[in-house]
Amino acid sequence: MGRVTERTRIRTVRVREGTLYAGRKSDHVAVEEPLDIRLNGQQLSLTMRTPGHDVELIHGFLHGEGLIAHREDITEARYCDGAVVEDDSGFARNTYNVMDFTTTRPQLLPLATKNFTTTSACGVCGSESIDAVRQKSRYTLMQNWSLDPRVILGAARALSAEQTVFARTGGVHAAALVDLEGNLLVVREDVGRHNAVDKVIGWALLEDRLPVRDTFLLVSSRASFEITQKAYMAGIPLLACVSAASSLAVDTAEEFGMTLVGFTRASEDGDGRMNLYTHPDRLDLRDVAG
Repeated sequence: MGRVTERTRIRTVRVREGTLYAGRKSDHVAVEEPLDIRLNGQQLSLTMRTPGHDVELIHGFLHGEGLIAHREDITEARYCDGAVVEDDSGFARNTYNVMDFTTTRPQLLPLATKNFTTTSACGVCGSESIDAVRQKSRYTLMQNWSLDPRVILGAARALSAEQTVFARTGGVHAAALVDLEGNLLVVREDVGRHNAVDKVIGWALLEDRLPVRDTFLLVSSRASFEITQKAYMAGIPLLACVSAASSLAVDTAEEFGMTLVGFTRASEDGDGRMNLYTHPDRLDLRDVAG
């Protein structure tokens, strides 16, 4: 398996009191490598990701695309040999950058012939419309619970402490599934925000936890359409993001009945703030002052 971080030599430039300084130092950067995803031997997608938890990533990706519903839909997941041939020796070596998933239904393959590339910056996984996403999902979103906003802020503080790769590099996103008491059930990091979400949803699928109706999804990035889509496909009723929400994410969450929270900013002293975009009933605001 490839490394998650690498060391590189950089030049530093600083200005102090109007004087320019320059130097050299060693720095950590987040690793970004391609992952060639194959389904029943046929290439399905090429995504740029941080190595690690690839099996979870692909399970989450396939679930978000509506191609699988249960972990039993996959009979085998393996890294392919001979992804790269050594120039000097001529011997094939496993780069751990090609994975082939075999499904229990071989007839699935003709339905998944669209070949597309996703970068670490975008992850709209071939979905053509909100209606198409709704047709793929097997779940409805639970409406029978409400959450103290302070639970979300506490989870955001806890997520910051768990972002070990970000602490070293400043170059990855994080996603977490959080229960209604604020406990982080799983945390994953990746250069792609959609990959981090795929990894946590893939974890839930492999743990037989889908639909995860009694949790919320917390992401360290902005909320975009594809993240809202993936949360809906997994039956997650509430999505909280540290940054902004896009207009299509707001429209999608509104139509799906999902609570969307943005600019979730938690301070160390226990205070914090957030913006509530859609379906406020899942937040318990009875103790609001003023």
